[in-house]
Amino acid sequence: MAYLDAFILPLRLVQAVFSVIVLGLTAYIVDVFWDSPNSVNFMLFTSLWTLLVVAFLVIAPSRFPQFAHKYVILALESITMIFWFAAWIAVAALWGDWKCGSKGGWCGAGTAACVFSALLWLTFLATAVMAALHVRRTPKSDTTHDTAMEVQHV
Repeated sequence: MAYLDAFILPLRLVQAVFSVIVLGLTAYIVDVFWDSPNSVNFMLFTSLWTLLVVAFLVIAPSRFPQFAHKYVILALESITMIFWFAAWIAVAALWGDWKCGSKGGWCGAGTAACVFSALLWLTFLATAVMAALHVRRTPKSDTTHDTAMEVQHV
């Protein structure tokens, strides 16, 4: 699956950039509220979690292959995908209850955070499916990562 080489680095870059955007938006919302909603706090946590996961998924396969076990990669991809799904659904439901819409200020920041979170969920859905396909097509005794999922350093 050498054709995946061209998609992995751009997806990882999108995941990192969108996560930084969501981090900024949710940090702004948390700063505005004295006691910020738990769903916004969870979205803030998820964006920090994502930055750590993306760093691991970019660095580990090439620099520390002993830690890039195919099941670890699949687990990280799947957990992060579930986190983003839960985060954007929870904040979207909260914003719908508040009838916030796309007004400016913290309302607009929350709406933008929901949109970027949904896009992040889709990117992690795609990479989790790719990791699951790798696990499925390799023998159980082969515990190495998929070199096609590895970010190519030039």
